[in-house]
Amino acid sequence: MSQEADLSPKTRGAGQVVFVLAALILSLLLLSQIRSQTAWVDGTKLTAQPRFWPSVALITMVLGFGMHAWRMTRRRPNRTDWVELRRWAEPLEYALWFMGFVWLVPLVGFLPMSIAFSVALTWRVGYRSGLMTGLAVVFAATVVVVFKGLLGVKIPGAAIYEYLPGALRSFFILYL
Repeated sequence: MSQEADLSPKTRGAGQVVFVLAALILSLLLLSQIRSQTAWVDGTKLTAQPRFWPSVALITMVLGFGMHAWRMTRRRPNRTDWVELRRWAEPLEYALWFMGFVWLVPLVGFLPMSIAFSVALTWRVGYRSGLMTGLAVVFAATVVVVFKGLLGVKIPGAAIYEYLPGALRSFFILYL
């Protein structure tokens, strides 16, 4: 009694419609901008043109995603597509956290933002005990000491440091 192995690919259908249509739209948008974003240099071989290979790539993407969209058996997104799209977007939250950190460091300072950021992220991922909050503060302080003290990474002083008295301001700018 031999069992036949199922060699057909197992693919998830959820999210496919949204992904293919979004990729097709993005590819078309990029292809529409190719003339303003790349150059055509007179007297240069075709394959050495700055516009040639990006054009080849974008045309291939448009054709590939277009054929995929055309061949899809189901062309309208349903509830599972939007659930899958939300799952894809979840990691973007952490990119937004990081962008907020980067934007606020020049205003508030590296040490205060590192502490606030690590405590907030620790809280966000569900570690809400006092021990975890304390470990987040120790981690943030250690990162600042390693980066600014040991590695000598030059991070600009914060805008709020300008309101401190002279010697204290210099200390904060150099070490915090």
